[in-house]
Amino acid sequence: MKKFSLNLIEILSIFIGISVLTGLFFFNYMVTPVSYEEKWREVEIPEGSTFTDSINILKDKGLVNSGLGMLLIGKITMSDRDIKAGFYNLSESMSPIQIFDTLVEGRTIQYIITIPEGSELRKIRKQFLKTGLMDDESWKIVYNEEFLSKLEIDAPSLEGYIYPDTYKFSKGTEPETIFKIMVQRMKENFDEPLRKRAEEMGLNENKVLTLASIIEREAIYDSERPTISAVYHNRLKKNMRLQADPTVLYGVKDRWKRIRYKDLKRVTPYNTYRFKGLPPGPIASPGIKSIRAALYPSDDDYLYFVAKNDGRHYFSKTNAEHAKAVVQYQLNGVNKIKKKRKSLN
Repeated sequence: MKKFSLNLIEILSIFIGISVLTGLFFFNYMVTPVSYEEKWREVEIPEGSTFTDSINILKDKGLVNSGLGMLLIGKITMSDRDIKAGFYNLSESMSPIQIFDTLVEGRTIQYIITIPEGSELRKIRKQFLKTGLMDDESWKIVYNEEFLSKLEIDAPSLEGYIYPDTYKFSKGTEPETIFKIMVQRMKENFDEPLRKRAEEMGLNENKVLTLASIIEREAIYDSERPTISAVYHNRLKKNMRLQADPTVLYGVKDRWKRIRYKDLKRVTPYNTYRFKGLPPGPIASPGIKSIRAALYPSDDDYLYFVAKNDGRHYFSKTNAEHAKAVVQYQLNGVNKIKKKRKSLN
């Protein structure tokens, strides 16, 4: 009996010893990186990958030594089915548990895209091409009629429908998903009360955003947005041409900072000096202040305005008053600048 007890104790001791050693070995595996050199690698875990697939990818990249060890981490934490697909920046200096945690948390490679108010598609495009989220071919979706129809957009492109904001996108995100998010942000801000107001004014989404985009490109100071809006609303009511310089410039392929006389003669759908009414679509991404201004113009009778060269505008009710303002703030201003330049030479 004593001999049996001693054997049982020996067996238990051996078992406990093996368990402790196994535990120490596993713990050491979890916290020990493949290398202490910070060699970073970009790793893609494709959609639909199993946990075993993910481990094999990590082994092929030289980021883990033991597939069995990673499998044990997944089973013990019960998170083996929580691996997120995507592109990751991983280093040999990361321990297996750190790598596993990164994949479970889905800390993929992210790009921040900031769309300032008044941005045009051509500038937004440069941001996406720079990050690699899109290329020239995938960018064409902004003009795709079928895609625009899916988003219930009645316009030539996504111009003006991408809401000005800061976005964070994971590498590999599909262009359709990216634009759906940005357009949805616009629809969330152009909310139901504003849409009800637009309906009362007889304006659809495209017309509101088109007018708001013109206001966005004209206004620098927020206090002037409702007044600029009033000018355009008044001209539309009187069946006058809007004569908005930003729309003319938008329709010109070779953009200039200042409008030229020959630009006013160009035949484009956006030349509001030649054609009455609003252009076919927005000319930039308007912010919420310009959208509100388009729907809530000030109660003024102004029909004209001219830049005062200080960021503000002079507003007029008659053509005669406007002509005087043009001479005062534009022609005389230009002549003064020319005289000043000559005196410096």
